[in-house]
Amino acid sequence: MLNYEFANQGLLYLLLLLPVMLGWYLYRSKDSYVDVVLSTGKPFSEDKKSFWGIIKHVLFIFQLIAFALIIVALARPRTTEISEKTIGNEGIDIILALDISGSMLAEDFKPNRLSASKDVALNFIDGRKNDRFGLVVYSGESFTQCPLTGDHNIVKNLMQDVKTGMIENQSTAIGMGLATAVSRLKDSKAKSKVVILLTDGVNNSGFIDPLTAAEIAKKFNIKTYTIGVGSMGEAPYPFKDAFGRTIYQNVPVKIDEKLLKQVSEMTGAKYFRADSKEKLSAIYKEIDKMEKTKLQELTFQQFEEKFFMFAFVAALILLIDRILRFTLLKGIV
Repeated sequence: MLNYEFANQGLLYLLLLLPVMLGWYLYRSKDSYVDVVLSTGKPFSEDKKSFWGIIKHVLFIFQLIAFALIIVALARPRTTEISEKTIGNEGIDIILALDISGSMLAEDFKPNRLSASKDVALNFIDGRKNDRFGLVVYSGESFTQCPLTGDHNIVKNLMQDVKTGMIENQSTAIGMGLATAVSRLKDSKAKSKVVILLTDGVNNSGFIDPLTAAEIAKKFNIKTYTIGVGSMGEAPYPFKDAFGRTIYQNVPVKIDEKLLKQVSEMTGAKYFRADSKEKLSAIYKEIDKMEKTKLQELTFQQFEEKFFMFAFVAALILLIDRILRFTLLKGIV
């Protein structure tokens, strides 16, 4: 943003001298006229008297202008370009652990649980410019889809590629998902380390118990926010009939909320239940508020001096005035 200002603004008050100088000049000019009786007026024609009188006044006006320009130049006019930059001096490292078991295709969220969870997570990533993100996916097993990185575009692109069926075992190994996320964060040097683990089921697979994984997370000061995704009661799930047509059948929603609460409480975090996409979005917003990145805002000012043109024009006017007074107007003014 460009602003125009004067470095020595107080000097502009000297411009108040201009009307004083003009008044004094008019007063002196009035007193300088005297009545002289001559036998003839030919040597002093009215035209010549009028012409040189105008020149004299014009020169004084030029002097006033030059004086005003010198004052403005001394006040140092300049343009100021102000820019602000916000930097994160204590960023947060966040791993998103996403359940991709087959039940995530249930359509109690639109278009389904997995797509809705991805959309909300992408918005969450967009809102945290100064943090690093990583992505872990799990069902019966787990793997790292994206390691920790500050390049959010990479995380988002890999997030969009996530789908069910990426892991052959379609059961749910919450402990495996959390353990993989913790392994990606344990060596991080960030001031704050966070796992956001999302699931729509119960732990029924894997060789690592979720509470054991939570104990490891606690040891490395890794907060684990858990989110249970699914409507209360039953949810419509798509099936293929014998003719390849998609039909829907309501299936019970089973989420081990007691376990997820224990995992979160052990690590100093919180458990949430989302029964709609809107509720899921609100949960991410709440986590966003709780896990604030400490920011430092820097303001930069760049000045460009503009006094030179005023000083140059003033010097030019005064030079012309001197030349005229000692050449063409010598002895007249």
